[in-house]
Amino acid sequence: MDTARANRRLIVRLLLASVLMFGFGFALVPLYDVFCKVTGLNGRITATGPADAEGVDTARQVKVRLIGINNEGMPWKFGPQESLLEVNPGEMKQTAFLASNPTAQRMVAQAIPSVSPGEAAQYLHKINCFCFNSQTLAAGEGVEMPLLFMIDTDLPESIHSITLSYTLFDISPDNTGTAQADTQEGGSPI
Repeated sequence: MDTARANRRLIVRLLLASVLMFGFGFALVPLYDVFCKVTGLNGRITATGPADAEGVDTARQVKVRLIGINNEGMPWKFGPQESLLEVNPGEMKQTAFLASNPTAQRMVAQAIPSVSPGEAAQYLHKINCFCFNSQTLAAGEGVEMPLLFMIDTDLPESIHSITLSYTLFDISPDNTGTAQADTQEGGSPI
């Protein structure tokens, strides 16, 4: 009788521990978001869409470095048209990223942005960004993807340089994660 009772208690404890671990797994995403918001880590951009221009701070310039990265297995050629911009806070700045699909198949991609230092993310307003939508390119096709942004005039004086990085992911419906880059000859490199 004692063995059966001990086994039942053990089973109840194991089930309770499993339920708690499962619940903790679901709670990690909102907890991570709160942690990032409090610490300024992760560089998530939350300011998107139209921005109120409060005037340009011509007494100050911020260097904005643009970086394009392909996720593992993403064969596209992808990068910024200009890798370094000098921007006055409050100024609307337009640039573009270039992408080309060197494969023999149609592909769909999604760009995920990140800002460094993370503290600067809340002061970077993306008005129009190719990252808002997925990008579809036919085999051998290339495209110029626009980016229109503004740095808020409230950007702390201690921040003189911002890095805006985009990682390009293959989200093609038939993506098996092993896309091959059959490069076409004569294409213009990016």
